[in-house]
Amino acid sequence: MTDGGRQERLVRMDDLVSLCARRGFVFPSSEIYGGINGFWDYGPLGVELRNNLKALWWRRVVRERDDVEGLDSSIICHPRTWEASGHVEHFSDPMVDCRACKKRFRADQLEEAGSCSSREGSSEHDFTDPRDFNLMLETRIGASEDSASVAWLRAETCQPIFNDFRRVREVARQKLPFGIAQIGKAFRNEINPRNFIFRSREFEQAEMEFFCHPSEREKWFGHWLAERVRFHRDLGLGEDRLRTRPHEEDELAHYAKQAIDVEYHFPFGWKEIEGIHDRGDWDLSRHSEYSGKDLAYTDPDTKERFVPLVIETSVGIDRTCLAVLCDAYAVEELDGGETRSVLRFHPALAPLKAAVLPLSKKLAEPARVVYEQLRRNWNVFYDDSGNIGRRYRRQDEAGTPFCLTYDFESPEDGRVTVRERDTMTQERVPIDEMVAWLRERLERGA
Repeated sequence: MTDGGRQERLVRMDDLVSLCARRGFVFPSSEIYGGINGFWDYGPLGVELRNNLKALWWRRVVRERDDVEGLDSSIICHPRTWEASGHVEHFSDPMVDCRACKKRFRADQLEEAGSCSSREGSSEHDFTDPRDFNLMLETRIGASEDSASVAWLRAETCQPIFNDFRRVREVARQKLPFGIAQIGKAFRNEINPRNFIFRSREFEQAEMEFFCHPSEREKWFGHWLAERVRFHRDLGLGEDRLRTRPHEEDELAHYAKQAIDVEYHFPFGWKEIEGIHDRGDWDLSRHSEYSGKDLAYTDPDTKERFVPLVIETSVGIDRTCLAVLCDAYAVEELDGGETRSVLRFHPALAPLKAAVLPLSKKLAEPARVVYEQLRRNWNVFYDDSGNIGRRYRRQDEAGTPFCLTYDFESPEDGRVTVRERDTMTQERVPIDEMVAWLRERLERGA
């Protein structure tokens, strides 16, 4: 900062939640009816942030590689999919109810339950014994009410990838090793959705399943772990707030041979934003068994036939968006006692790349020419309301990297004043060089 002021990081999640609602990043779904727990809507800035994150992931995982193919599968799979995957049998959390206040809690998180609001003479909850609670959201297909019409909204995006493994490999003419990636919605009937968009009932995942020979499992596990850590560091997440944590043997999923989480240090603690898993041959073997279709692979060179092993990378888009928001958020104390809230987004993620601000409404017509020129290339905002300082502050809260002020000198010298978000420094830039000037800075390190 040029002002030499003091900067404070996010401490209270309520501050970020307030900013997200105020600036149109994220707010409760069905808000006019009081909201619905575990569901969130992404507003004009939030949808751009999330789309930028997904586009960057897709580019790094799919477009820049020749050994990963893309997929966009349906949200509802054949019900046998979830029997084969183990979700019908294993996908549950321990749950207890309070007989007094009727609230429901996860049995392994009772320290967060707080006091009971309904018991007389005591603040202690009156808990039932723990029981398993299946997290899949059930739906029905067709008009009939018999059990054959029962289906589930997918609990994860990876299972359709296994269903489509053979088809994708054949049409893409891929040999092992290769991967299949997709981004999509998943649904879990969480007992206690909490921590804003970190744990929700509807969320988005970006998953990649990499199929390889069993002898290469360590090689590809190490490769994808390094790639995924590098991805999060390239988003600009602070080095001191990003770590990896191997799973202990007693916490591994039933299918996993090895698992390492990429964790971010949120205001509510270290939490997973991505997992890298060695799933072994569990998935393809189970789907072969339950479907009756042979999903083994024959190496065209050695003629060896085997069930491929799977290395998975699974990132939560919503959780990563929250990490990016937390990491970018700062309140700065400037000279003169003024403060500003700012989101220091990486330029590749910033919802708005620039804002065009005419110094006076009398300059609106030529300023809009600049605006129209820039928005052919990027998402750009136009604002001619209020004094220039107030407009700068609005763009700081939106995380906009550059503000372009068209002033009374601009018609004469053909330049605009560009103010940089993080340093608040300003420079005059020729209008006819503006596209190239912005492109160089926005794409730097993307």
